[in-house]
Amino acid sequence: MAAPPTSEEVTNGAEPPSGDEGATGAAPVTPRPRHARSEGAKAHGLLGPTTIWLTLFLLAPLVIVIWYSVGTRGVINPVQHPGGKLNWSNFSRALDPSFLPIFIRTVAYAAATTVASLILGFPLAYVIARFGGTWKNVLLGLIILPFWTSYLVRMYAWRFILDENGLANTVLGSLGLGRNHQFTNTHWAVVLGLTYGFLPFMVLPLYASLERMDAGLIEAAYDLGSNRFSTFWRITFRTSLPGVVAGVLLTFIPALGDFVTPQLLGGTRTQTFGSTIQDQFGQGQNWPLGSAMAVLLMAFILVGVFVYTSRVGEDVL
Repeated sequence: MAAPPTSEEVTNGAEPPSGDEGATGAAPVTPRPRHARSEGAKAHGLLGPTTIWLTLFLLAPLVIVIWYSVGTRGVINPVQHPGGKLNWSNFSRALDPSFLPIFIRTVAYAAATTVASLILGFPLAYVIARFGGTWKNVLLGLIILPFWTSYLVRMYAWRFILDENGLANTVLGSLGLGRNHQFTNTHWAVVLGLTYGFLPFMVLPLYASLERMDAGLIEAAYDLGSNRFSTFWRITFRTSLPGVVAGVLLTFIPALGDFVTPQLLGGTRTQTFGSTIQDQFGQGQNWPLGSAMAVLLMAFILVGVFVYTSRVGEDVL
């Protein structure tokens, strides 16, 4: 039995030990401070609008697409689930070998767009970061300027330039190089349009990485006898690897799902997987098959991003 507190302990403000504490020796649980609870409530309040936005415009549409992918094509309603049964045959039809050439072409377009954007975007980002000076913000603004116009309008502009009677043939004809060049409905026209559309997504992360690079590292490499190529490869490029990884992802993923550019600048020989999905929701009127193809494309992208970041981006991000 615990002894009663002495008068000295009461005077000094010491609390008598409880029976449980005296038996086990455990300290009493300290309640969470009120300011910590208020900070947590503020954090949840700040995350609330973002959570609602992502739920309504990201998670909910994704769930709807997945639900459509296991449905049945209807006459009145585009998608039906008779008897609540799930129709998994849409995925087997989406994996039909007849779609394989289209999918390979889509990946090739996205890869070519990514490589071209990296080749064009790296020197541009390097010049702005190293030599832009007080003009950096202006130059970055010029890179972002095309986003002020609709992507669809910009692709129509390129169609006007590359059309048979467009600006390109007119200029070449005035130079005596002929007016009958075929630019549209070609593979390179699709890659050109995709590169133009997604080049800023490569330049901006590259600029962010190169801007943080210590210029003293380059001077030190030159002082130690390194040539320009070795300095670029070992210092500049490796320092910018986080931007390269981010730029590749930001360019490859949207280029893989784009269907506007192949539709306007290409033809039947340049059909992509995104165009095929769009056809299922349009002329084909087969929403379940289009949804299944969209789900498979998302799964491919997620697996590819996971493999890419685990093999390439793990050491640099």
